[in-house]
Amino acid sequence: MATISTLQDFYKLMRETRVVRKRIVLAFIKDKTIAAPKDIQSLKNFLASLETIPQNNGQRRLKLSEDKFYDYLNEIDPNFTEEVNTLTAALKNISFKTFISDRDGTVNNYCGRYASSIQSVYNAIFLTRFAYKSVDNAAILTSAPLDNIGLVDISVSPVDAFINAGSKGREYFNKTGQRCQVPIEEAKQEKLNSINTELSALVKKPEYERFSLIGSGLQFKFGQTTIARQDISKTIPEQESENFLKLVSNIVKKTDPNDEFFRIEDTGKDIEIILTIENDNTEELKDFDKGDGVKFLNDDIPLNTQDGITLICGDTGSDVPMVSASMEVSKKTFAVFVTRDDKLKEKVKNILPAILIVSTPDVLVAALINFMLLPSTGLKWKLILKPARLKFSIMLPPMTVVGF
Repeated sequence: MATISTLQDFYKLMRETRVVRKRIVLAFIKDKTIAAPKDIQSLKNFLASLETIPQNNGQRRLKLSEDKFYDYLNEIDPNFTEEVNTLTAALKNISFKTFISDRDGTVNNYCGRYASSIQSVYNAIFLTRFAYKSVDNAAILTSAPLDNIGLVDISVSPVDAFINAGSKGREYFNKTGQRCQVPIEEAKQEKLNSINTELSALVKKPEYERFSLIGSGLQFKFGQTTIARQDISKTIPEQESENFLKLVSNIVKKTDPNDEFFRIEDTGKDIEIILTIENDNTEELKDFDKGDGVKFLNDDIPLNTQDGITLICGDTGSDVPMVSASMEVSKKTFAVFVTRDDKLKEKVKNILPAILIVSTPDVLVAALINFMLLPSTGLKWKLILKPARLKFSIMLPPMTVVGF
C-alpha cells in the first residue's frame, strides 16, 4: 500500500490501475472470465492507498461500496431504469453502421482530474461489446490529446474496438494502431511550438504550477493546446483564475498579434488555443471543431457514413458540430445527448428534432449494451454482468469518478 500525499502520487497510482483494469476487460471480452483473485486484490490495494489521502475541510475521502452494481446505479439515479428502457426502446429497430461519440460526460463520467480518469471496467466491457456486435466502425472523438496523458492512456478497451481520435479529430489511431493526422502547415506548427515552450516554462514557476495540476492541466494536442484555469471544484480563487486567463491570452497575442494563426476559446475551466483552418464556405479562417474531425475521419479511414445510419453521442455545445457534419454526409443520422441543460437541448433539437436526451453517461452506456443484446433482453433493463461476483469502488465528488 502506497501513501498518497500529492497530485503526482495520485496520478501515478491511477496510471497503475489502468494495467489491472485493462487485463480484467480483455479477459472478460475474450472468454467471459471474471477477474482473477490477484487482480481483485490489486484493486483493493489501490483503493487502500487512495484511502490514505488526508481529509481537509470535508474534502475528499474515498469510499468503498460492495452493493450490487445494478442497485447502486438505481440508488444514485432513481430514474435510471426508466431512462435505460426508454432509450433502448427508441433505438431497438435501428441498424447502425457507425458510432461516433465524445468521451467525458457522454460515455464516461466526468472526473475532476483528467490524468486520473482511467476508464472503468464495466464501462469498457459494455462499450466494447456494443462496438464489436452492433456497428461496423466505432470512434471515440474527444478534444483531449490522443496520447502522452491522452485518450489512449486512460482507456482500457481493446485496441481494435474503437478508432481513438484526439485533438477534436485532428489525429487518430486506427484499429491497427497506426497514427493518422490532418496536415498542419509548418509555419503554423512553429508558432504553436513557440507558445507551448512558453507555457511549459510558465507552469514550472511555483506561483503557476497549480494550473498544470488541476482539471485538464497543460495538454499539448495536435494543432491545439489546452491549459486549465479552473476545475469543477473551483479550486482556484476566481480573480486568480481570471488573471491567469489574461496572462495566457497575452502570451498568444505576443506570438500572433494580428490573430492570423490562433483562436482562443475560454470554457470557464479551460483555455483552448486552437490553430485556424480555412473555412469551406467563406474566405475567413475558423477554428478546427469536432465537425471537422468527423469529416476527416469519414474521408480518411474511410467510415463511409453515407452508406448507412450513424449514431452521434455528445454532452456539450462543442459536440453539436458532430451532428451537423454527419447530417451533411447522410440524412440517416441519429443522436443521443447526455445533458440536463435546456438551452443545449433546444440547440441540438433545432438541428435534429428527433434527438434523444438522457441525463447520465451510465444511462447511455447501459442502453447501448441492452441494444446489443436485443431481442434477448426485451425492453427491460437487465444487468449483463453478475453483480454479486463483482466489487467496485466509487470516488465521490469532486473527483466524480466511477470505477471498479
